[in-house]
Amino acid sequence: MTTQSNPFMASETRVPDAFPGTGEFIPEGQVVPAGRGVSWISRGWEMFRAAPGTWIGLSVLFLAIVFLLAMIPVVNVLLNLLLPIFVGGIVMGCKAQEEGGELRVGHLFAAFQGYAGKLALVGLMYVVGIIVIALAVAVVGGGIGFGSAMMGGGSPSPAAFLVPALIAALLFVPLAMAVWYAPALVIFHGVAPVQAMKSSFFACLKNFMPFLVYSLVLVVLAIAASLPLGLGWLVLVPVSQASIYASYRDMFTRS
Repeated sequence: MTTQSNPFMASETRVPDAFPGTGEFIPEGQVVPAGRGVSWISRGWEMFRAAPGTWIGLSVLFLAIVFLLAMIPVVNVLLNLLLPIFVGGIVMGCKAQEEGGELRVGHLFAAFQGYAGKLALVGLMYVVGIIVIALAVAVVGGGIGFGSAMMGGGSPSPAAFLVPALIAALLFVPLAMAVWYAPALVIFHGVAPVQAMKSSFFACLKNFMPFLVYSLVLVVLAIAASLPLGLGWLVLVPVSQASIYASYRDMFTRS
């Protein structure tokens, strides 16, 4: 009997873990119950509560760097190459905290040592994806606008705005899914950048329901965090960052 491989599934090839203490690695990711979407946030809260001052300091520094770099022409384009590296440092801090070590603000820069090249490649593919999406939206929007003009429309129709926005959202979600867990997979398990993005995408796809629950809870928390002058974001940002690590552990490792 011959078996046919599914070209749409991530590779199941086991690779040596760069961090053996992480647990048994599941390269393709496993399906988890929908309710885990809540437990990811709960775990993120526990990690934040263990070192609130450090988490706030790390998150504020991260947002400040992103804000400042985003304001500099040309550099703001390169910012997307750095984001996976910063995220990699944050998940390294999460792992250190999980193992009883100390989370440090300096963990934000930890992935620059030894992982910068591979994670920058993830960022580069993310930038390419953004460019492709922007071109697709421009073509569709321009086509709709041209069609309206040819039909003698005085002002642009709502479709000229709604359709490109919908296309942008539909294309961006898969791109976000591909980079969501890529830093953790590259750092902790030595997965190549392209394969890491592929595994991340399919793990997110298989766990649509947990992510739906996770997203809905985050929306509610974001509304609540915005009420007291937005101060709640000082808690929500680090909690959400830690929750990404919690969800990675849930889907890609088995203790």
